[in-house]
Amino acid sequence: MAKNINNRRGTSVKCYRWYLVLFLSFLILSCARGGTYPLLLRYQPTQTFQNLQQRMGATLGLAPFKDERPDTLYIGFSSPYAGLSTYFKSEPLPIEKTIQASLARILPLYGINPVAVPSWDGKPESLKRTEVDSVLLIEIQKFWIEGKASIIQTNVRTSVGLLLYLGVRKEGRVYTRKLESERERAIYSLTPGKAEEILNEMLAEILDSYFSNPY
Repeated sequence: MAKNINNRRGTSVKCYRWYLVLFLSFLILSCARGGTYPLLLRYQPTQTFQNLQQRMGATLGLAPFKDERPDTLYIGFSSPYAGLSTYFKSEPLPIEKTIQASLARILPLYGINPVAVPSWDGKPESLKRTEVDSVLLIEIQKFWIEGKASIIQTNVRTSVGLLLYLGVRKEGRVYTRKLESERERAIYSLTPGKAEEILNEMLAEILDSYFSNPY
């Protein structure tokens, strides 16, 4: 009889210790500090583009891209079930130059020489004053990822929206396209690595769509 009582006491002590460990773990997580993490944004096409040089010309002027979002400091956050949120920034900063650098790296693969132009007002009349075959200007209207965790999963919402202006000098025309993509998914945890992967996928989705049919 005494042995059974001791066994019960031992089991109770073990259960108590287990609950104590869980409580302390939850307390530590609740007091944990968030932080800001850089995400390496990089456009990597997932397809090839036929006749892109014929449509854009051998030289493409890249006017300074613009970030038109209300909050240009961050590109998202992850809110855990317990603890403080983690915020994400573009790497390198600012995001508009990051995207522009990605295009400058990709375009030569299609026989297009990207040339930085100091400015362009987006109007057909000003194309006559340029010395390139066409000019591209991109306005970033949406670029955001957020994850909100529950006890069993993290709900992630991502939105990317670009407004693209392509001026073709020989035609004296400006072609405008607005491309947006929004996606929601449930994952285990939105880590900085996962956030980087999702944003780069959606950036590739939009830019692939554009270069497949720029006008």
